[in-house]
Amino acid sequence: MFERPRSGERAVLVHVELPGSGDGADLEEFRELTLSAGANAVATVTAARDAPDPRHFIGSGKVSEIRDCVRDQKADLVVFDHALSPAQERNLERVFECRVLDRISIILDIFAQRASTFEGKLQVELAQLNHLATRLVRGWTHLERQKGGIGLRGPGEKQLETDRRLIAGRIKQIDRRLSGVQRRRALSRKSRARAQVPVIALVGYTNAGKSTLFNRLTGAGVLEANRLFATLDPTLRRLRLAPESTVVLVDTVGFLRKLPHELVAAFRATLEETRSASLLLHVIDVSDPAPSSKIEQVNEVLEEIGAGGVPQLQVYNKLDALDSSKTLPLPGQCPDHDARPRVARDESGCPHRVWVSAKTGAGIDLLCDALLERVGPHLIRRRVSLPVGAGRLRARLFELGTVVEEHLGENGEWLMDVKIPPASLERLCRSEGLEPSNIAA
Repeated sequence: MFERPRSGERAVLVHVELPGSGDGADLEEFRELTLSAGANAVATVTAARDAPDPRHFIGSGKVSEIRDCVRDQKADLVVFDHALSPAQERNLERVFECRVLDRISIILDIFAQRASTFEGKLQVELAQLNHLATRLVRGWTHLERQKGGIGLRGPGEKQLETDRRLIAGRIKQIDRRLSGVQRRRALSRKSRARAQVPVIALVGYTNAGKSTLFNRLTGAGVLEANRLFATLDPTLRRLRLAPESTVVLVDTVGFLRKLPHELVAAFRATLEETRSASLLLHVIDVSDPAPSSKIEQVNEVLEEIGAGGVPQLQVYNKLDALDSSKTLPLPGQCPDHDARPRVARDESGCPHRVWVSAKTGAGIDLLCDALLERVGPHLIRRRVSLPVGAGRLRARLFELGTVVEEHLGENGEWLMDVKIPPASLERLCRSEGLEPSNIAA
């Protein structure tokens, strides 16, 4: 089999503009991808075509140009910013006489480097195996094929059949293990649903600052880095927005243009946290000169994984990197555009955009207030009659800030009017052995 590229390989990048494929931002993102994978880009070749060539994806003239560039630069690798078919990869490798990778292979390699948990490694391996299963034939070109004639019967096809069986068996094994992960996550979600704990999932384009915002809100200490896919494995932390309101915050993997379907399928157990969330925090890089296309890409991926209908709160991050002298084409921007934290509300008065800086902490208090307003608990007002011996429960109700009024009853009991989530009141009373008859509407 061909070895996966190692860190620091000299690579020639090939970017082909197809009708409707995007703009110049695609090329810059492609360079960042190869850099994140550990490749050293020694040259970039661009081209424009109306449609891919079935044999080489690019025309014969560009094939010759890239071949000469590989020889001149002594490159070890050619990377295409598109998905190549197995036949196209094989044909290009024969011409260039070096390893050829497509966009999917680069993203899979980055994910393999970033995965650190057992679940994350399984998901990446599953995606890699599904991608590799269609490309086995090119890895055994050094072996003879079975054919007629004495001395010409080689082990090539037998080896391919063995590899296919091994890969199929490993895929089934990973699927079984991920099914177990899926069941455990489902149990956790049911527990949170019973306790009426809202789940807020951070989503957004990769390198928008999700992990920095997650750390700012929860103090989780997950990796922060100015690179694509700095963090891969999902992290869950509790976040107390108010004494009576606690939510679970989920940091998810960043999205990207043309995210491989193999990854979307492999990460279904992780992405289910996004589908079942009460609210999505859509983190957007406010310093990006053209964020609209990335917002659309994120929404497309959310639709693909079944989370398109989950309510969103857009968080424009990185105010610290914003040049207030420039006017950026951001939706909902105030006419006097500056770098001040602020909240924008929709027609019904509900907050739907917040401007913050996760790096400096500016606007985080506004964000927490907006979160509390969007997913804050439904409070009910009840009168609770507490006997003299229930002093601990009385102290707890005061600690949570739920007590509206308090009076002394005829028999010395405490009569307390409280505003509290129904599940919290039920849980507190059950823990102290208070009878339902002590609670009046």
